[in-house]
Amino acid sequence: MTNVMNERISLAGDKYSGFAIFMHWLIAVLVLAMIPIGIIMGSLDAGPLQDGLYTMHRSFGILVLMLMLVRLGYRLIHGAPPPEPTLNAAQRTVSHIVHMALYALIIAQALIGWAATSAYGAAISFFGLFTVPPILAKDEAISTSLFFTHELLGFTIAGLLVLHIGAALYHFVVRGDGVLQRMVP
Repeated sequence: MTNVMNERISLAGDKYSGFAIFMHWLIAVLVLAMIPIGIIMGSLDAGPLQDGLYTMHRSFGILVLMLMLVRLGYRLIHGAPPPEPTLNAAQRTVSHIVHMALYALIIAQALIGWAATSAYGAAISFFGLFTVPPILAKDEAISTSLFFTHELLGFTIAGLLVLHIGAALYHFVVRGDGVLQRMVP
């Protein structure tokens, strides 16, 4: 799959398409919001505020999963522009690894959160519009293990995002090349 993602060339040239840029920033905002929400909700006492944050976090999680699957499908079909020509081989390799890791981990994170919540026995309301069906039967031991994995993946994703954002800023501020501009509307 990664070879297909690398080999396809975008018709837009050196810049990502408007749709790819929109999806990138929409998912970025949602993921960046979910990280502190997840940390805060886990530290609150049980009550209406915690319940509301759990509902918001779960709804955003299902939304991110759907958007990531659309984004992945779009990238498989339309490809991505060729790498920024100023990147050396090591930078291209690291960039590719970080991007593929973010795709895989964000999708896995959403699925694990859904599975953990299902095993916990809690309902997942999608912004109050409908209830997402459980994907696992209720099982407290499995739920505990999955929530622990979900938390670890959350911190891993946060670390990758720091690396990703830091690299984009490095390319924009220090190197002054076109890496960041490729994903800016």
